[in-house]
Amino acid sequence: MVFNTGTALLDAIVLAAVSREPEGTYGYRITQDVRKAIDISESTLYPVLRRLQKEDCLETYDMAYDGRNRRYYRITEKGRLQLGLYKGEWAVYSGKISRIFEEARI
Repeated sequence: MVFNTGTALLDAIVLAAVSREPEGTYGYRITQDVRKAIDISESTLYPVLRRLQKEDCLETYDMAYDGRNRRYYRITEKGRLQLGLYKGEWAVYSGKISRIFEEARI
């Protein structure tokens, strides 16, 4: 993609991906879900997950899987509120950009 993804948009996409699973989801699956929208590596994703956890937007828990622990991420109430703000801002922002493109003459 030719457009850069800022921190707020990346946070919004990650929160949206995690919010789809009420019991939470794990890092690799989050990466796969986010990749449906933007190209992202796991090395980029994990700092985002840690930041969102530090900001109390995500919480974690471990669960055994194939003899080892897998870390799961679940959206918190604060994370849901933040996601709601992001969704509202995105609707306004994307609408403005879409109108400009629709009015462009090629």
